[in-house]
Amino acid sequence: MKQKSHSGVKKRIKKTGSGKLMWEKSAKKHLLTGKSKRQKKLHPGGKPVSKSDAKNMAKLLAN
Repeated sequence: MKQKSHSGVKKRIKKTGSGKLMWEKSAKKHLLTGKSKRQKKLHPGGKPVSKSDAKNMAKLLAN
């Protein structure tokens, strides 16, 4: 049987051109007016997946 990608991981993790796995930090999508500048600044864009998790995530993204 053909292995399918995990749909939850597909939505949350992207593979870069160099093959690294990246995920987005939370708390940056909505209700930004109620959050302090510091809180918004401390949640930048993407962040690489840790090495310990990368193997499992790559397996879940196998397609």
